[in-house]
Amino acid sequence: MEILSALQSNNATPAPVQENSALASITSDFDMFLRLLTTQMQNQDPLDPADSTEYTAQLATFSGVEQQVETNNLLRDLQASFASMNMGQLSGWIGMEARAEVPVNFTGQTTMVQVAPHALADRMELIVRNGAGDVVASVPAVLTDEPFAWDGRGNDGTPLPHDTYSLSVQSWSGEDVLEERAAFVYGEITEAQTLSGEVWVTMENGVSLPAENVQGLRRAP
Repeated sequence: MEILSALQSNNATPAPVQENSALASITSDFDMFLRLLTTQMQNQDPLDPADSTEYTAQLATFSGVEQQVETNNLLRDLQASFASMNMGQLSGWIGMEARAEVPVNFTGQTTMVQVAPHALADRMELIVRNGAGDVVASVPAVLTDEPFAWDGRGNDGTPLPHDTYSLSVQSWSGEDVLEERAAFVYGEITEAQTLSGEVWVTMENGVSLPAENVQGLRRAP
C-alpha cells in the first residue's frame, strides 16, 4: 500500500504551507513523513502487509530526514555561537579608529585620509566628489603613504557644504595622471551589530560597513 494513498483514504490533514526558511521546510517534511508512515502502518492489510524491502526503504528515508533536521538545528546553533563570538571580539573595537574605503559624512570635521601613491608619481591630488558623483574639489596632497588630514575645504579655501563625499587620490607624473585610487578614511567606531548574520560596524560619521571591510585599526589619538 502506497503511503500517499493510505493518507488520502483517511482524509488526513494536508501538509502545512511551506515556510520561507529552509529549516521550516525540512521540519514540515519531517512531520508529514511521520503522519504518512503512521497512517500506512494503521491501514495496511494484515493479510497483505507492506513489502519488507519497501518498508526498510521508508525507514531509511525517515532516518535521513530526521538526521537532516538535526543537522540544520546544529548549524543554526553554531551560526548563533559564531555571531556571539564575533560580537564579543568586536566589543574591543568600540572607540578605536578604523581605516576603510568609505564615504565621508562631512559636517565640518577634519578627516584623516590615506592612500599609497603610484611608484612613479611626483605629486598627488585629493579628489572630492559629492553624492551625485560631481567633483567639487581637487586639492594638492602630500606625496606619502602616511595618513594626512583633509579639512573639508574646496579649491577656493572655503568649507564645503555638509554632505556625504567620496574621496580618491590621483597620482601624477608631470602632466600625466598615472592612476586614481579610492582613499582610505579613518573614523572612530561607535557601534557594532549583527545584520542578517553579518557583523557591521558604524563609524562616527554615520557610515556603516561590514567588519570584514575594515583594513586597519588604531587607537584614537
